[in-house]
Amino acid sequence: MTIHVKNNIHWVGQRDWEVQDFHGTEFKMTKGTSYNSYLIREGKTVLIDTVDHHFSQQFIQQLEMEIELTSIDFIVINHAEEDHSGALSALMEKIPNTPIYCTEAAIDSIVGHHHHPEWNFHTVKTGDSIDIGNGKQLVFVEAPMLHWPDSMMTYLTGDAVLFSNDAFGQHYCDEHLFNDEVDQNELMEQCLRYYSNILTPFSALVTAKIKEVLSFNLPVDMIATSHGIVWRHNPIQIIEQYLAWADNYQENRITLFYDSMSNNTRMMADAIAQGIHDVDPSVAVKVFNVSKHDKNDILANVFRSKGILVGSSTMNNVMMPKVAGMLEEITGLRFKDKKAAAFGSYGWNGGAVDRIHARLTDAGFETALGLKTKWRPDGKAMRECREHGQMIAKLWSNGALSNSSAAPARLTKTPQTPAVIEHSAAQVARDIETNNTNKETHAPDCQCMICSVCNWVYDPAQGEPNQGIEPGTVWSDVPDYFLCPECHLGKDVFVEFKG
Repeated sequence: MTIHVKNNIHWVGQRDWEVQDFHGTEFKMTKGTSYNSYLIREGKTVLIDTVDHHFSQQFIQQLEMEIELTSIDFIVINHAEEDHSGALSALMEKIPNTPIYCTEAAIDSIVGHHHHPEWNFHTVKTGDSIDIGNGKQLVFVEAPMLHWPDSMMTYLTGDAVLFSNDAFGQHYCDEHLFNDEVDQNELMEQCLRYYSNILTPFSALVTAKIKEVLSFNLPVDMIATSHGIVWRHNPIQIIEQYLAWADNYQENRITLFYDSMSNNTRMMADAIAQGIHDVDPSVAVKVFNVSKHDKNDILANVFRSKGILVGSSTMNNVMMPKVAGMLEEITGLRFKDKKAAAFGSYGWNGGAVDRIHARLTDAGFETALGLKTKWRPDGKAMRECREHGQMIAKLWSNGALSNSSAAPARLTKTPQTPAVIEHSAAQVARDIETNNTNKETHAPDCQCMICSVCNWVYDPAQGEPNQGIEPGTVWSDVPDYFLCPECHLGKDVFVEFKG
């Protein structure tokens, strides 16, 4: 099937409604995609790009229904990745001597993918042009690292169409081809998702390349992308949006993401988020579990945010693997001018928070104080988490905030680590003693034990009949399988009750 684009330009690409993964499994496609190939028939017949290799035979079949393949005078390959040039081998079997115009770097990529160094390559550079008849020319613009070294754009004079390659595109499949025909919110969501996950590391190059193209003073009536829709209505809007996204973009948004073994870190995330909202209701706060939410959605939210909070339980004195993976992705995306902080729960050691803090600092974030909570947060620890969120909201505020009575979080420093808020078993016991908790019912020599997480008290005189522990059973005789009836943690979280 072909779609008329403009004058003698037709879309001869392929829609892919079912595809879910791009770059291996690194980018999750939620709306499918399209592989946009364009056929120009002027004095010369030109094919710009092909489609993904999975659709090679279908592409050839449809192209043969439209034209005689031998009538193609030359092929332009703007980018050698297989979702652009995948059908090239099948096509060149039919028309083996057809010239291929591409950048010098693309020859290496194309030969590396297709293993045909004998193909009739013609290299082009920025400003080179080819006359295709009827007073029209193709003008080439190299665009290295947007997002491969071989990338380029192609401009058609007369029709004022920019074949933009991956720039300004999106992984978005719709029965309609043009931007004014589709859901605008859905379209821009996919544009941002594409930019934030794929093009962010090259933002400086995006800005430079757009300014270079604009300096040519070429009219642009239409932008024909390699994926997704064609911009025919107000195409300047996506150029302006790219310039904004490339300029260290952020909104009044804070994103929290975490992984948790026993929901303790999740509880912390909820309380921190609430604390942020207490102080600054205008800020958009989004919370994600990296084990359950789409990582590309998380990264898109990080891109939009002025600051992020990253949480993890401590496992083997390091962070959870999925959090480590997210931090690796974030480091590669090279976000700019964003703030960050770490948080997490731990048991016998708390190395995850320190390692997250170090990774965020290395990734270029302006890091704030970290937060640690020992074991499952009790009411006191949850208040501290909420106060921490309030502190973060004030620290990261973009403007004036309403008066708040929120108390600042208490901070301690440990050598060679970020400042952290610690909630320890000993501290719980001291607080209980200070507040005279249960003194009315417990004698000074009662030999009771108290859960440092939820404050449930084990009284030997009463035992714990629900777990088969008879009254009169002293703590040393309580079986190792015993769990706190309130928080369901084991004996190791109990401390001596100071009656």
